[in-house]
Amino acid sequence: QLVESGGGSVQPGGSLRLSCAASGYTYSSICMGWFRQAPGKEREGVAAISPGAGGSTYYADSVKGRFTISQDNARNTLYLQMNSLKPEDTAMYYCAASPAFCGRWTSYNSWGQGTQVTVS
Repeated sequence: QLVESGGGSVQPGGSLRLSCAASGYTYSSICMGWFRQAPGKEREGVAAISPGAGGSTYYADSVKGRFTISQDNARNTLYLQMNSLKPEDTAMYYCAASPAFCGRWTSYNSWGQGTQVTVS
């Protein structure tokens, strides 16, 4: 089970931190990622991280330099720090898990319910 939290409304240029609590997984051996879907658009990959300490990270070009993905393996929790938010970042954000190929957005097959982020 993946449960997101931390969404909300923020002004442009502001920051938010999303969290995702994972249960029922061997957290140290799965890829974790964040996706988003804006109204009328397809879901897109935002950021991903490979398992273990110092895992490799992957970012969509649109968020590089502004968003940071991290994880706390001891707490089975994934984070997404979002800085310098723009109106175009407005979307439902989803936490996701994948058994392999962490940098391949299409490999993710387990999803949380999402948390809304609104930038205006």
